[in-house]
Amino acid sequence: MTASSAAPEPRTFVLDTNVFVTAFRQYYAPDLCPGFWESLTHYAHQGRVSSIDRVRAELLYPAGLVEWADRVADVMFVSTAERDVVQTFSEMHQWVRQRRQYSQAAEDEFSRVADGWIAAYGKVHNAIVVTHEALRPESKNRVPLPNVCTQFGVQYQDIYTVLRELDIRFDWR
Repeated sequence: MTASSAAPEPRTFVLDTNVFVTAFRQYYAPDLCPGFWESLTHYAHQGRVSSIDRVRAELLYPAGLVEWADRVADVMFVSTAERDVVQTFSEMHQWVRQRRQYSQAAEDEFSRVADGWIAAYGKVHNAIVVTHEALRPESKNRVPLPNVCTQFGVQYQDIYTVLRELDIRFDWR
């Protein structure tokens, strides 16, 4: 078999904080759709779905989400301490600082939250960033995750696209 005829590597996904929080509070609440959480855990064990340590640190509420994250922490939440991830985040942060369109508050928030780290991890590991945020090139008071992804050539998409790609179905019994 030649290299060109080999099957492509399965795509991997790294999830933003808002995917977990919104799903838990709304449309995939565990009491309504436990399959969503089971599928995340399943694909985390396969190395297809993950998130980062900094997202885990942002999951402070609701209590049930924190408990789930604690149970899957060793397989779901990966470290951002790798040299290449730190370097890439630094480049992204420098880009934000150099953009005159972003307010100081937007820059400060970018320094504090997980978004830039998710983009950096996605870039280094060729993972697709999964977020509910939308591209907003005109944004001034916030640095949307898709803006950073677009600037640095990182693919991003929403959770529904991921569920379809992984062929996840939540069937009624």
